Amino acid sequence: MRIGIVVHGPNIIDSGYALKLINLLKNYGDVSVRLGGTIGRTAVIDASLENIIDISRKLVPSDSLKIFHDEDVDVIFLINYGKSDVTGQVFGYKVYNHYVNKISDNNIPVIQIERPGEHDGSIIPWNNDSDIAGDLSEKLGLDIVSPEEVYKNHIKSDDEGVNQRIVHGVSPGENIMVNSVIIGRTNSDKLTLISRNNRIVDIVGGELKQHGLEKLGEVDLDNAIIKTGLLRHAKVTPRVISNDKSDEFKITFLDHAGEDVYEFVDSSLVVTIGDDTTLISSDILYRFDIPIIGITDGDLDKVVEDGFKVKNSVIFEVESGFDDIVGRDIKRIVFEGKLESYDYSNISEVKDKIVEIINNINCKYNISYID
Repeated sequence: MRIGIVVHGPNIIDSGYALKLINLLKNYGDVSVRLGGTIGRTAVIDASLENIIDISRKLVPSDSLKIFHDEDVDVIFLINYGKSDVTGQVFGYKVYNHYVNKISDNNIPVIQIERPGEHDGSIIPWNNDSDIAGDLSEKLGLDIVSPEEVYKNHIKSDDEGVNQRIVHGVSPGENIMVNSVIIGRTNSDKLTLISRNNRIVDIVGGELKQHGLEKLGEVDLDNAIIKTGLLRHAKVTPRVISNDKSDEFKITFLDHAGEDVYEFVDSSLVVTIGDDTTLISSDILYRFDIPIIGITDGDLDKVVEDGFKVKNSVIFEVESGFDDIVGRDIKRIVFEGKLESYDYSNISEVKDKIVEIINNINCKYNISYID
């Protein structure tokens, strides 16, 4: 039997269950494993699993499932460790339906293993009541939950251009991230997002962040990727790996999209715009020994437990609301509207140019140097 395994998120890896499940599924046949999602990459690297779990491509989970479908494997597993049984099951529902919309036939069993080891963990056979699901249910001590149960209990919408998305498993004081953009903060353990004509217009159980909503723009609430709290919960020791970089001094520009930073691991320096982008990017780039110059304004929404930074990195904290303004001028002047440049020879030159840009804007700022 040829088995495809899609691993999602850092928690299933940090818990040790990703490797346990991979080894268990090897008893049923030949396994191939790839990551679905982005944040899990750092967990794979820290756990030294990149030779087991393929992280070579940035793929949303449904695309990872589709690759195994196109390879005509015999069964596909989606393994995940959500914050709660409900969040994990709803996540699986969204991923499975995205996947179905990308394929022409649906004859390969897709089975989700959710929160293994927890009392509320489950196995969800999304399209096939296969014997292997029942066997794993007994071996892992997990209940089987049907797709109909997930839909009936957790999915809600209407037909008036207004849509509601209930987000389960939240706690007060957590960030709300929609498609990698932080759009608010919870103030309750019950959260509902409300959209009208594909724009989030209201929230129950939290406070919206207008700046984040502007960055998010239109969104399909049914299919959006929604996360709350920390992207990675475990306290970890980051693993620094060798990385081939160009002999030339290459700098790249990253604006409010921290999870895309893996595209820039061949850089000599990355300039990041925004508090959370700087935090996420510096933490990831630490694994590749790449310094950053971060432009922040103190509007930090904590999204990882610790944020590691490479020595010689530089952080500018500008006046509130000026990080975007400074970022636009940096992209225009330093990068000439592009996302990379070879026009500078060291960090100091780039830092001095950014100081000049900020001074021309007449914006107050502080500089922090990472020793």
